[in-house]
Amino acid sequence: MSARLAPTVVDPASRGFFAAAAEGRLAVLTCTRCGGHTHLPRPYCVHCDADALEWREVPPRGRVRSWTVVEHQVHPSFPTPYTVVLIDIDDSPGVRMIGYLPGRAEVDQNTVLHADFEDLGRDAEGNRIILPRWRVGETQ
Repeated sequence: MSARLAPTVVDPASRGFFAAAAEGRLAVLTCTRCGGHTHLPRPYCVHCDADALEWREVPPRGRVRSWTVVEHQVHPSFPTPYTVVLIDIDDSPGVRMIGYLPGRAEVDQNTVLHADFEDLGRDAEGNRIILPRWRVGETQ
């Protein structure tokens, strides 16, 4: 198996997300004017068009919105089968993240997921690469 694929953690648009993950926190851009979340990252608030955005912590927990099981291997770093989940983040209206669960995960729209963080080491410039790693939690 080849090395894990790693994101670029110093991109200006998303480095705040990766900086928070390196501290064990899940964060999204939040408008200081209206309080709305802007995810995926953009330079302005998608709710009020303000450019007053900052990275704020959100709960590392959510509920499965949708999912699919991948059966055809498209890259050596991702042996099949695996489950791709779309997660509605708790207490964060409009914020959805993509997650990976190994195997054919038994999930439905009542499945609660929790994020912990996985250290993939450092990139060529020495930046730490820490990613949220989703796990099935307790159903409520």
